[in-house]
Amino acid sequence: MSAGGIAPILAVTAARRRRQQEEEEEKMSTYNSQELDGWEFKIVRSTFGRFSNYEAVQKVCHEEAETGWELVEKFDSCRLRFKRRVERRAGDHQARLDPYRTSPSLNSNGKLVALVLGIVLLLGGIVALLLLNRTSGDPSVPNVFLIVAAIAVLLIVMVLFRRRR
Repeated sequence: MSAGGIAPILAVTAARRRRQQEEEEEKMSTYNSQELDGWEFKIVRSTFGRFSNYEAVQKVCHEEAETGWELVEKFDSCRLRFKRRVERRAGDHQARLDPYRTSPSLNSNGKLVALVLGIVLLLGGIVALLLLNRTSGDPSVPNVFLIVAAIAVLLIVMVLFRRRR
């Protein structure tokens, strides 16, 4: 199956998963009018399941508390539900973070993008070197060395990334 054939399947699967999550959230959020009166709710999502880590959950809860949000429940490692009194909106203009954000700080997403981009560039460079080495007929740099070096660099980058998180 070609990459062009896989993309629509992945898109349909992602859309189905998203619908299932929304249905689950609706079922779990049955409030009566008295419970809703004066409150607003939101769900903060983590694409990569960061909420399986206790420290990550505590960090997000601390950040959300700055604008009055309280943790109601943790759905799973990807979703947290918060609530706050509507009166807290008055202080939103002074907030350090967007009070209506629905994903954790962009800083971590930026690190992930940088990591993925770095890995892609590194692998692309290695493939280019291998192709140049192969087409030029100059065995000055053994292919095995390049592959081992690439794996070593990837492992080092991954270890450093995990420590910083």
